[in-house]
Formats: sequence, structure tokens, C-alpha cells
Amino acid sequence: MESIDEHVVRRLTAWSSEAPTGTADDTEVDRTVLLDYWEAQVQARHLDLALRWLQAQKEGFYTIGSSGHESNAAVALALRPTDPALLHYRSGGFYAARAGQVPGATPIADVLHSAAASRHDPISGGRHKVFGHRALNIIPQTSTIASHLPRAMGLAFNLGRATVRRQYPDDAVVVCSFGDASLNHSTAAGALNAVGYSAHQGLPMPLLLVCEDNGIGISTRTPHGWVRRALSSLPGIEYLHADGTDPAHLLAVAATAARRVRAERRPVVLHLGTVRFMGHAGSDAELAYRGRSEILADYARDPVLATAAALARRGILSPAECLARYEDARKLVMDEARLLVGRVERLADPAAVTAPLTDRRPEAVSAAAARAGDGREAAFGGKLPEARGPLTLAQSINAALHDALLARPSAQVFGEDVARKGGVYGVTRGLRKAFGGGRVFDTLLDEQSILGLALGGALAGTLPVPEIQYLAYLHNAEDQLRGEAASLRFFSAGQYQNGMVVRIAGLAYQKGFGGHFHNDNSVAVLRDIPGLALAVASHPATAPALLRQCLALAEQEGRVCVLLEPIALYHTRDLHAEGDGGWLAGYAAPPEWAEAPLGAVRTVREGGDLAVVTFGNGVPMSLRVAAVLAGEGVQTRVVDLQWLAPLPAAGLRAALDGVSRVLVVDETRASGGVSEAVVAALVDAGFAGRIARVNSVDSYVPLGPAADQVLLGEADILAAARTLLR
Repeated sequence: MESIDEHVVRRLTAWSSEAPTGTADDTEVDRTVLLDYWEAQVQARHLDLALRWLQAQKEGFYTIGSSGHESNAAVALALRPTDPALLHYRSGGFYAARAGQVPGATPIADVLHSAAASRHDPISGGRHKVFGHRALNIIPQTSTIASHLPRAMGLAFNLGRATVRRQYPDDAVVVCSFGDASLNHSTAAGALNAVGYSAHQGLPMPLLLVCEDNGIGISTRTPHGWVRRALSSLPGIEYLHADGTDPAHLLAVAATAARRVRAERRPVVLHLGTVRFMGHAGSDAELAYRGRSEILADYARDPVLATAAALARRGILSPAECLARYEDARKLVMDEARLLVGRVERLADPAAVTAPLTDRRPEAVSAAAARAGDGREAAFGGKLPEARGPLTLAQSINAALHDALLARPSAQVFGEDVARKGGVYGVTRGLRKAFGGGRVFDTLLDEQSILGLALGGALAGTLPVPEIQYLAYLHNAEDQLRGEAASLRFFSAGQYQNGMVVRIAGLAYQKGFGGHFHNDNSVAVLRDIPGLALAVASHPATAPALLRQCLALAEQEGRVCVLLEPIALYHTRDLHAEGDGGWLAGYAAPPEWAEAPLGAVRTVREGGDLAVVTFGNGVPMSLRVAAVLAGEGVQTRVVDLQWLAPLPAAGLRAALDGVSRVLVVDETRASGGVSEAVVAALVDAGFAGRIARVNSVDSYVPLGPAADQVLLGEADILAAARTLLR
């Protein structure tokens, strides 16, 4: 069967002696723009062919191409190089066209090095094949299922709201492309809903969405008319359509779309008709699900040939000149590809950017404290927290959030019910009154959108502090942390970062409320994300320090941090007996602030007979058990891990010096729980004593008193300790 490359050459050769078929188009178009469009398309086409050639030479590792989608170059030409772009994987035409707008850009070398996993890839340094470049304002996206749409929505939402560290021009437009199959993903549905929801309220949303519709997702056909119906009915989003086989009209529509978004700060979706050539990827046997005649019929919709015909009809380039330029582009691309063979330098340490940086600045705490000192009395309504006496966990976090917003003008707090109501548990009470609706605001009830606002806000120059109302609610959106937030530093080799502090109310032991939706004890997914820092607050004396360290990590290193706040301890006041106030603490005012360094554990109680390693709700339970054991003559050391990711193995091993028995008290489940990692870390560190662990049961948390049957209790801890001491 004739290949698409052979078909282009044959048609251009035939046109050299006869006029191109089809009717003339009288749409006005700038000849220079049309030439730039053609050059970008041809470059993208030959790069696709070169990537397959590199794979055959065993020097290339990525062959999902842009062939048939080269019409997306028109979108790039309608925009400015300063407009941030979040692109899907068939964006070769866009990349080439944008690079053509920036002097000194090297798009051919960029794409070849990226596909060859070369350390000279300008965006990922050889970690992955992505379209991205800092100087081109193309933010790398590794997703294939529209999971970058919430980030794009968040970036557009925050462009006009970011008051410091502004990253883009005031009139910038965000462009985001995705495929017709991805349109059906729940992430896309949620993001599009959030875009329309914002526009409906009159909020600025300068977002150009581009759905590239080739009618097929790998092998599954998109029903005819479905994309138009779905996109044209989106509330609050203007719908425009253009076809890649009509270059003049497409260039005009793309320019109109970009102009409207820029001027009106309202979202537009461009439904771009495309076609897919050479299958989904190099490994895709397209003939297994598409007939030969169907594939060949698509050749008539080739956007490269459509542009060549438009150039010929307008007398800009003859078919022979088009053919010559097509062949010149092939030689240029293949010459660069051949230079790579046998000379590719690959990345030695692909995980380097997930590690903490070494230039953490200790003076940052005192500087932030000094900034917080200004206006504190007004922010706290004249009642400073350090003068209020001992505080609960909820009150201490609330005070720390007030001071954080004072110390960091770029910080924003947002989530479900956090503003007017002050949160379900009152943790954010008073923040909106003190700092206004621009910095403390309620969101729609969609965790993907909440995290998308954080992802985009960080790129726009804010320091996001989103709240997820319950840990169980995170699970429907966790890929926004795993696949989007934490991966950005890795896949951009540290050039882009989206530092944030995600506050999550969670864990179990909340009495009289909820069942497993409000008593979730699963943190495994958070501990398994490279580069993510996970802290668990347990006591009002230390929670502010953990929050401040998370904020510093997010601000200085671009780290994605999660602060998990045990709901059952929010309003706890007593430890051993009613009225003892044992779970209250005073608040440290600036400049006496402190941070809890990443990887630092906290010894809560000293003892040499037995060490209990725990976190969260396990801390007060273990302290009460230690008091019982003390009555039996056993001196128990209690160690609060504080950080669950990365696990503080070195700090923990040091905290256990002089103890020969260790009990890991883990309120999460036996399978996939924290204790598995703690025990493994101690064994790896050569701990020679006896180790045991005690966990909650592998079960969802039932409603009411039945929860006591599956959750770890103090009786379980005491029994495990006595067994270990025998």
C-alpha cells in the first residue's frame, strides 16, 4: 500500500503538470502566514518519518506522531510565543510553528533529541518524549487522557489574579489541546465544566481549548457528530469549528478565536477537524481494525497537500516548488537524525530532580516571620493567637494559615466551603474576612478542579494552599497529584515547577459521623508519588512548624507537599483524663517561628525499654499506652514520624539508638500501610533488635460503633507491646 509520504510526493509531482483539483478558496490570507504554516507542517511530517527511522536504528523510543494533525500549526500562528501552551502529543505542527516565531529556536533538534531520550532534549533532559520548551512557553504535558485540562483551566483562572511573581503578560492567552477520544474522559468533563462555571459567573477565563478531532481513539471510533454536539453545547464556552483541509479558513478562524479570548478574557473551544496517518503509534497495526480502502481514502484529507494546493492556487508557490521544499525539508531533518545515530548522550540519573535541593535557606523562616509581623493584629481581629492561651490542633493550624497569608503575599487558600463558612471544622475560619475573596475563596465541589486551580496557579505565580475536604475525596482526583503536579519538575528537568501545599482533612477515629467517606485511613497513593512530601500533623505545638516547612519547600524548591490533618484530633483538648488539657499547646509568634525540617522525626516521650514509632492519631494513643506500661515498670519511648514521604529513615534510626525493641503503631491498614515501609527501613538500616507492628484491619471503615472492630485501638497497642516485651 502506498505510504502517506509516497502519496504526497506523487500528488505534488502530478500537480506539477496539471492544476491541483478542488475549488479555489477566496478567503483572504497573508501569504507570509500561509508559507510559515506550510513550512511548519512539512517539518512536522518529516520529523514523524525520522522518528520511525530512528526507532529502526534502535536510537529512538517514541513514535506517536502528528501526521494528519499538522493543521494545529495554525493555532500557534494565531497566538504569541508568550502565550502559555499545554499541548497533547500530536502537536508537532504547533511546536514547529511556534519555534518559527522565536529567533534561534531549534525545533528539529529538539524533537529528535527528545524521542532519542537524549540528555540534550531541551525540556526533559532525556526523561521522556514531550513537547515542551521554556523559551517557547510550552509547558510539558505527559498525559494522554486530558488530565492536563484542569491545570490549563487553573492557569487561565489565575493569570489575572496573580499579584506577585507574574510569569506571563497581562493579556496572555492559555492554549490547551486534546483529542476527540480524550474529550470523553471524566477529567476533561470536569475541567470543561469548571471553565464554563467560571465564565458563567463573569470571571476572567482567557483559555483557548483546541479539540483535534480525527474520529478515532487508537482503534475505537468516535461516533459521527458526537464531538460537535458535546462541544457546541458547553455552557459559557464559545464554539468555533474549522477543518484542517481548508487552510485559509482555518487560519482565519484560529485568528478570530485567539483575538476573542485575548480581548474578552472568555473561553473559546476550537473544534479542529483532523485526520490520523500511520496509525496511533509505530507499534499500532492499523490494518487490524481499519480497511485498506478507508485508510487510503483519508489521504485525500491530508492537511499538507491541502496547504500546497492553496499555495499553488494563489500563485505563491508552484507545485514543483512545493515538492522541492518538501524534499529539502526531508533532507534537513534526516541529516540531523543521522547525526544522532551512535552519538546520543543519555541521562545518567533520571530521578535527580525529585530529590530535595541542597540550597534551602535557613534565613527564609526569619524573613517570612518578619513579613508576617506587619498587620498581624488586624488580621487576627485584635486577638493574637499567642495571647489566647493553649490552642487545639484546629486553632493552631488556623493561626498558622493567617500568618502564612501575611508572610507570603502570593499564597492563596481555596477549596470547598473554606471561605464564608470557614471549613467544615472551622480550620479556615476568619481567613476570608482578613484577606479577602481574591486570596481565600470557595470552589465548586470537584477535587480535580481544586487541584487544577493549584496546578495552574503555581505556574501563574501564586503559592497555592488548596484544601481537600476529606481524604476519601482525594481518590477520584489523585492523578492530578501523581501524573500532573509531582511529575512537572521531573519531566521538565526542574525548569518548571508547581510548588503547592495541599491540606487534607483525613484519617479515622471521627466519632458519630460519616463511615468510610469521612474516616479514610488510606495514604498509600500519596506515599507512592516520587518527589511528593507528605507530612502528618498530630499536635498543636508542632502542626504550625510542619505547615511552615511545607510552605518553604513549595516556595523554594517547587515541591508538591501534602499536609494531612487528623480530623479526630482537630478539637481534642485532653490526653489522659477529662479536663487535663494535655492535647493543647501555646502558639509561637513571629519571630520565634520554627520549621520541622523534611525528614526530622520527633521524640515525644523518652524511654529505653521499648520504642513506639507512630504518627497522627497513633501519637496520643501510644502516649496513653506508655502511661499504662509505666505503671508496669516499662519505660516507653514514643517517636512521631511526622513525615511519611519521603520516609525519614535516617532520622528514625537515630531516634531509636539504645532501644532493642520497636513497635510500629500504624493506624493505616496492614496491607499497603505505613508500617510495611517503616519495618523495611529499619531492617535495611541494620537494626538488630526485635521489631513488631500493629495496624488497623484491611477493611473499609464502617459506620458507627462497628468502626471499632476494624480500627487500631489502644488495647491492640498494649497487647502488641506486652507481647514484644516478653
